[in-house]
Amino acid sequence: MITGGNDGIGRALADTYLERGHQVLVIGRDRGKGQAFLDAATGHGAGDRARFLQADLSLVTENERALAWITRNYPSIDVLVLGARYHRSNRVETAEGFESNFALYYLSRFLLSHGLVGPLSRAPHPVILNFGGAGQTGPVRWDDLQLRRDYPGTGALGHSAKLCDLLGVSFTRIHHDTPIRYVLNHPGVVTTSFAGEYDQATAAQIERLRTIGKTTAQAVAQILPYLDDPPARLTAVLEGERVPTDTGAFDPAEATRLHEITQKLLAGLSSCRSDRGCPRRRRQRRGAGGDQSGDR
Repeated sequence: MITGGNDGIGRALADTYLERGHQVLVIGRDRGKGQAFLDAATGHGAGDRARFLQADLSLVTENERALAWITRNYPSIDVLVLGARYHRSNRVETAEGFESNFALYYLSRFLLSHGLVGPLSRAPHPVILNFGGAGQTGPVRWDDLQLRRDYPGTGALGHSAKLCDLLGVSFTRIHHDTPIRYVLNHPGVVTTSFAGEYDQATAAQIERLRTIGKTTAQAVAQILPYLDDPPARLTAVLEGERVPTDTGAFDPAEATRLHEITQKLLAGLSSCRSDRGCPRRRRQRRGAGGDQSGDR
């Protein structure tokens, strides 16, 4: 199962696993790209093993819908690849009130990682691949996880990548009694679609990166050995090289703190649903004025 599998490294991994004879489920927002994946699979004689599920994973409700569908249709999952992300140069909140990078790059991966423990645990050698910061990003803005102050632009991706690193740490500690291995990977600069909405200056930087990045085939070749045979319960990889996870970049206390904060955020969202929406969200839907970026 691959999120962000419509293009880039995710698509390259999807094609690789189809070539190996696996069933592959790609989850993405773009139905056209999803159909292109299915058509390509059919053209290579693998159409019966390829499936696409359309979902906007920046929304908690869509993650929950996807989880329900997946658990109904797939009793076991061998590999879960978490690769969906979408950069915005300007800060945007989802309809549920979360900063967009936090929602898609981190919160979705939190929900899918923990939500698929059952199917993953039924596989003989299950592994999760999370494209995070592999210890190279941070620090965490503990007093501003939603990046409401001094939004850092491309730095928002790095911030969410740090959260993903801590997710890997907390996940392996919480689910230590399962066979699931967790791989955190920072592939470096890769020539992908660089999906996002960029201001002029950032767009120019992206064009330069396209000329120096490695190919998706090279990126896949660097990470596949760690998926085929994960060397530890938690493995961090930077451009094909394993990095230690017993450093401050993977602090268990910080990982626990983030996990607890995330649980509270999700509980707050659930409470708002039962109350038919938080007051702030109702004001947003009606288009009323006021501060729409304050604390939840």
